[in-house]
Amino acid sequence: MTAELFAPPGAYELAAVRLEKALRSCVLCPRRCRVNRLEGELGFCRASAHTAAVNTSQLHHGEEPPISGSKGSGTVFFAGCTLACRFCQNWQISQGGGGEETTPEDLAGIFLGLEMAGAHNINLVTPTPHLVVILKALAMARGYGLAIPVVYNTSGYESAAVVRQLDGLVEVYLPDFKYADDAVAERLSQAPNYVASARASLAEMHRQVGNLKLEDDGTAYRGVMVRHLVLPNGLSGTPQVLAEIAEICGPGAWISLMSQYFPTYKAAETPGLERRINQAEYQEATDALERLGLYRGFVQGLASATDELVPRWRE
Repeated sequence: MTAELFAPPGAYELAAVRLEKALRSCVLCPRRCRVNRLEGELGFCRASAHTAAVNTSQLHHGEEPPISGSKGSGTVFFAGCTLACRFCQNWQISQGGGGEETTPEDLAGIFLGLEMAGAHNINLVTPTPHLVVILKALAMARGYGLAIPVVYNTSGYESAAVVRQLDGLVEVYLPDFKYADDAVAERLSQAPNYVASARASLAEMHRQVGNLKLEDDGTAYRGVMVRHLVLPNGLSGTPQVLAEIAEICGPGAWISLMSQYFPTYKAAETPGLERRINQAEYQEATDALERLGLYRGFVQGLASATDELVPRWRE
């Protein structure tokens, strides 16, 4: 790819300017904390307005094959999150606050370094709290010739209005769709109005880029792939979630169905989360894929020796 295939630096700068205004009474995510981040006030995510807390940046080979490709995804893990999942497998990063405050200039350098190392894309993990800084960094990096897609890797708890500001600036969206029930989302992730937010933001993502599209080598260059983690005791509402995705994205939807849940962080003390999923719950999830005619994406084996994602292809 060449830099000419992507938005010009000025487009990222304009989006950063528009969204920076929202930080004066922050509404970047559905929580709408309305704190003045420009004056140093901290909301739920505890993110700064002027720097982004970066935990790690690396070539990552453990994502879905179209994201990792043969050389790895240029993954940047940001500290902080719009959710507070009681079962988060990366809670030290998302809720523990472990990250180095990074300026837009230094973040642009990280992006360019990952491209030089061979990354297929820049994979932004939990980017929303740091969106203004990220956009400023992308403006600089594109100006210096960054010529790989941007992957927006998110929990799905997004504001559709904010996602709309990213139109033309994000090539690949990789959202979760975690729950079918708002009461469960609030109990397990402190996320009021999760379902409507996930639905509306996914619809906006799909409007912008459609379903996932692949290069000849199998790597993604544009589109949406939705992740869903099956929880025990029906807490994720998997059949309903998959039906929502099918309704929004159509039969060509790309889905990564994950069975890797295990009790970690605060899960053992949370009713319903004390165990892994069982065979019946796994079967219910895969049966729902079949019933809905969703044949694109990946399904993770149940309690296998590896966490291999098995492709689902059917024309």
